[in-house]
Amino acid sequence: MTFMKIWTLLPAAAIMLATAMPAAAQKISLDALSSYLNGLSTAKGAFTQVNDDGTISTGTIFIKRPGRIRFEYNPPEQALVLASGGAVVIYDPKTNQSPESYPLARTPLSIILEQNVDLNRARMVVGHTSNDKTTTVTAQDPEHPEYGNIQLVFTANPIELRQWVINDDAGSRTTVILGELDKNAQMNNSLFNPLTALPNANDR
Repeated sequence: MTFMKIWTLLPAAAIMLATAMPAAAQKISLDALSSYLNGLSTAKGAFTQVNDDGTISTGTIFIKRPGRIRFEYNPPEQALVLASGGAVVIYDPKTNQSPESYPLARTPLSIILEQNVDLNRARMVVGHTSNDKTTTVTAQDPEHPEYGNIQLVFTANPIELRQWVINDDAGSRTTVILGELDKNAQMNNSLFNPLTALPNANDR
């Protein structure tokens, strides 16, 4: 599995999300969304990914803000994606190649992994819409819009992050649909350490 395949998804995944939406809700303010993200210190849950070739991947996501995230893919996939220490590292045993590594700061995902998320920062949010069921925010690095953007989809009452779409600097589009997140999940830092974080490690 290449970096492009791991991170490239079809926007049709939004159709799956729509089947599980709650009743109509008001547009959520940027202040409220920033507060929600800053309060999301740890989270664990299932995710679904629709790849650009039409296949579907599933797995478990682990988030430990700031700066850390882990995507564990279910069989038959063998890939593992980590963000930690300012880098995104991609393991794919099927390629028989060394792990790939990319600067986290060059990916739009870094926006929600920052120590302090401020969606009111000048030129960060380039879209803020609502369809009465969800609120969608499109955000980018104000200093480097060429790195792409991330579209965050939230529901309200209470606020929950349900989906994101990454449009990266290579023109790839990535959608991740989240299941219910356990925000009280305990996880060791070793879960995000490239030296100890392989899927069979006894670290959680």
